[in-house]
Amino acid sequence: MNTATATEQRRETVALNDEEGVKKIIVDTVFGLWGIVNNLTRLRPSKREHYRVTIFGSARIKPGHLAYDEVKRLSSALAEMGCDIVTGGGPGLMQAANEGARSQDSVERAQSVGIRVDLPFEQEVNPFVQEAYEHQTFFSRLHHFVIVSDAYVVVPGGIGTVLESMLVWQLLQVRHLRDTPLIFVGEMWFELVEWATRHMLRSGSELANPEDMTIPRCVKTVDEAIALLEGEHAHWQKNITPPRSDSNRDDSAL
Repeated sequence: MNTATATEQRRETVALNDEEGVKKIIVDTVFGLWGIVNNLTRLRPSKREHYRVTIFGSARIKPGHLAYDEVKRLSSALAEMGCDIVTGGGPGLMQAANEGARSQDSVERAQSVGIRVDLPFEQEVNPFVQEAYEHQTFFSRLHHFVIVSDAYVVVPGGIGTVLESMLVWQLLQVRHLRDTPLIFVGEMWFELVEWATRHMLRSGSELANPEDMTIPRCVKTVDEAIALLEGEHAHWQKNITPPRSDSNRDDSAL
């Protein structure tokens, strides 16, 4: 189809009772909008003041639980390094991470960010979020996490946490994300990676490559996660030129 013909078709009037014609316009328009959004997300600031760590975890664990206290300690240590802390902005371990980020009194305090999704049964943004973003869908919210994060830490969580961590794992696998740490903290994640290795690398019916199973770094304690991120943060500081953007992250495929 030549350009003139395509232009003529776009200008044709489509009656509302033309179901197929209306459907085609909607589909074409949605894909066009996705293309515009993907193109816009290629833009990055030339310099970002703070390394950004996203922490994924359960919305159900209450203050006073050991896991809550440990996640709070993790984010407090990261904020003390000068890292921004990004979460889903809700209760539970998300709140613990935001609370830990706010516990530092340094002059150059890192930001405590929450990226929310609109759900009928979810609570409001937790009180420790300084900068909140609201999304109508999980898809745009997940994309938002991807474009703002320099590292990911996954603490105990349920199905939502699995969804978030699997997306990052898959993007690293296909190199739409590069040089971005994915750290799993806790025994449950060791068991998840063991399950994936056992079933996906089964001899004769391989579903992944052996190196795919080494993408997430599994640690048992918060202290191990802090040590890993200290190294990553130091490396980032040495290369504080434009943050991971075009050369390291291919957002156009999201």
